[in-house]
Amino acid sequence: MAVPKKRTSKSKKKIRGTIWTEKATQARIKAFSLAQSILTGRSKSFYYTANDKKSKQSQ
Repeated sequence: MAVPKKRTSKSKKKIRGTIWTEKATQARIKAFSLAQSILTGRSKSFYYTANDKKSKQSQ
């Protein structure tokens, strides 16, 4: 026979929601920091290829 689950308290819901939000915030900060380092050309841990069309046109 099926037994209903116990109800989750409001404080547990808030704690879980805060953890989820904090993880998203940390990911946002990390992505923004990586984008800044790529744009300024100081990135040493991220490799990317430049567009060949633009480099050929500038030469």
